[in-house]
Amino acid sequence: MQSFRTEIEDPIVERDIIELAQKIEAFNKGKIDEEKFRSLRLARGVYGQRQEGVQMIRIKLPYGKVMSNQLRRISDVSDEYSRGRLHITTRQDIQIHYVDLNRTPELWAELEKDDVTLREACGNTVRNVTASELAGIDVNEPFDVSPYADALFRFFLRNPICQEMGRKFKVSFSSSDEDTGLSYMHDLGFIAKVENGVRGFKVMIGGGLGSQPRHADVLYEFLPSDKIIPTMEGVLRVFDRYGERKSRAKARIKFLLKDIELDAFKALVDEEQNAIEFKSVPINADAYVASKPVSIQAPEVEIKDQKAFKLWKTTNLIPQKQEGYVAIGIKVLLGDFYTDKARLLADLVEKYAAGEIRLSLRQNIVIPFVKEDLVCFFYTELEKLGFVEAGYNKAVDITACPGTDTCNLGIASSTGIADELERVIKAEYPQYLENSDVVIKISGCMNACGQHNMANIGFQGMSVRTPDKLVAPALQVLLGGGNLGNGNGLFADKVVKVPSRRGPEALRRILNDYEANANGKSFVEYYKVTGDRYFYDLLNDLQDVTNLTQEDYIDWGSETKYEKEIGIGECAGVVIDLIATLFFESEEKISDAKESFENKVYSSAIYHAYTSMVNSAKAMLLAENKSTNTHAGIVSQFDELFVASSKIDLDTSFSELIYQLNKFAPTKDFASTYISNANQFLDKVRTYREQETKLKKKAV
Repeated sequence: MQSFRTEIEDPIVERDIIELAQKIEAFNKGKIDEEKFRSLRLARGVYGQRQEGVQMIRIKLPYGKVMSNQLRRISDVSDEYSRGRLHITTRQDIQIHYVDLNRTPELWAELEKDDVTLREACGNTVRNVTASELAGIDVNEPFDVSPYADALFRFFLRNPICQEMGRKFKVSFSSSDEDTGLSYMHDLGFIAKVENGVRGFKVMIGGGLGSQPRHADVLYEFLPSDKIIPTMEGVLRVFDRYGERKSRAKARIKFLLKDIELDAFKALVDEEQNAIEFKSVPINADAYVASKPVSIQAPEVEIKDQKAFKLWKTTNLIPQKQEGYVAIGIKVLLGDFYTDKARLLADLVEKYAAGEIRLSLRQNIVIPFVKEDLVCFFYTELEKLGFVEAGYNKAVDITACPGTDTCNLGIASSTGIADELERVIKAEYPQYLENSDVVIKISGCMNACGQHNMANIGFQGMSVRTPDKLVAPALQVLLGGGNLGNGNGLFADKVVKVPSRRGPEALRRILNDYEANANGKSFVEYYKVTGDRYFYDLLNDLQDVTNLTQEDYIDWGSETKYEKEIGIGECAGVVIDLIATLFFESEEKISDAKESFENKVYSSAIYHAYTSMVNSAKAMLLAENKSTNTHAGIVSQFDELFVASSKIDLDTSFSELIYQLNKFAPTKDFASTYISNANQFLDKVRTYREQETKLKKKAV
């Protein structure tokens, strides 16, 4: 792997990639525990696939913006290291599959040549910062949120405070009160606002989907833009310290908020302010490099099918706030497209638009800054690529995760049923090609990567057992979810569970009833009036599993009999570390602290030292078979077990020692002292551990 080491200009990135290569080598030689290695590779975008021996690579693309050169680079990488398919996620990332683990450092190095990263695309980190795909061109936006999303992404990338949290952390930006960034279902959601001429955001906190969806709370009705980074840093520090680390099911900030409530959480965030170096981080929006459209004369073209063109213009053209320009929405079936088309698309937007595309939360593509007189030309060019299917962001535009195709957690096919439901809508309900009111989303399991439980009509992959104990693929039908705007949303109700093959019939009944009885109401409004019991009665007979046919045992998109196979999920799983590994990590963190100190980044130095002390204390507690659910719990238990009993003398309590972290400003002097304390603490606990181990061996 020597070749890439001298080609990366950024020394931080270069070191990151080399470290990954070294860790892979150590793992292959059995020198790193599997669970620990999983944590490390996940934080570098390398995710275990359902198929043995290959990896899924998640490419992190902040707020879904991809320049033409980046799209070409991603295409080249996919061809070289994968199979030429690109998958757009519901977090505006691109995933490629079937990658050899040993080649991932080289792959990453190739991407970085065009400033594309894998760092923290997966794992217990701050995931991709998403935003409204129309940010900067939205006719309703008070200002462009792109510079603020970009600044936040860059500030927290590789930031020590969010590298090894209990679980993932998701952030979104919405360009207007329409809340197209879906703030209410995020750990932190920002909605653009202007008060008295000052730019800022309504801030939502603690939302989430999964098996227990939670609507976010309002943290601030208005927060000036210079406060969003310090606020998020405080939130992350509290989550890192008090968030659950043992039970994956409860290791999200939504559960922490449920346990301690919002006011207590805000008080903890306030306590962190002394430790936060930058109390105000002004973001210069004018310095943000926005894409600029080219000036070019429209080529003359002939459109043969005027009816199709007219429908496409109705459903796929989006007005821009910039006069004379429109955006084009490309409906991408299941978010999958291929490198040959990607390269041609990159060339097209570079020559005739602004040299960028946007990836949407609904797994689609937006081309901004298309001159109105170029619309006909773009239609003919996109038609050649198969990118002019009508129905962008309409009912026929179904969102689905990869499900059982590649994901370890997939229970039933999400892509197969999505394909079939789109076919049903096109063939039987063509009016929904132009209907944006009905939103349909599908997930292959309860984790809700397809966002099924916030859809008007949602389907979740499950299985069902017959009286004679046979197992068939099934779908949980959920109804009534939706985005209400300005941080408000509804989560869907679970109504019935039907064998997967009956999913299309369930959809037919729902749409037929809606068509016949809604009387102009939106689907959310209609569901409110009717309720889950009404639809339960409408769909109940579809739940019967006593009369299944042979076809019912074959999932959509498959030709073989269904078998329920659930692997080990890697969606930010909590790491169970070995004692020796933890001590080794403590050493590494002290080295990191010293390096940050030398670079005069004192806040980072302090946090590395803090992490070292937590790891050292955790190692000691694990050796005694004690619980290590949270950082705060580790601190208090260490005091109780080792300090109060005088087993280890610290000249003070461990809590007083370690919690200097949030009592002092991150100055040079304090950083120096705190690093020294961490080093001394590691020496003391390791010495104690070695002595205890020797005594136990003698006793045996």
